[in-house]
Amino acid sequence: PLTVARQWGLYISSSRGKSSINVEEPPLFSEPGVFLVRPDGTLYYSAVQTMPFARPLFSELLQAIDFAIHKDYPARGEYDGPL
Repeated sequence: PLTVARQWGLYISSSRGKSSINVEEPPLFSEPGVFLVRPDGTLYYSAVQTMPFARPLFSELLQAIDFAIHKDYPARGEYDGPL
């Protein structure tokens, strides 16, 4: 639902009629986002887009996940102190 999409920080768009592939868009819809959530519920990775172009390739995302697991690579962007 759009309320959940907004909670996840996804962008909401309004219809412009037919899409570029000739599909009728719904009146309101969310733009894409990909989230990797750890088993403890913390966010590890997110990619939020304002339009549906240049989505992450899942084959590359799976390779990155394998690398992160193998190297025990930490999540980044965790600093929230003063600048």
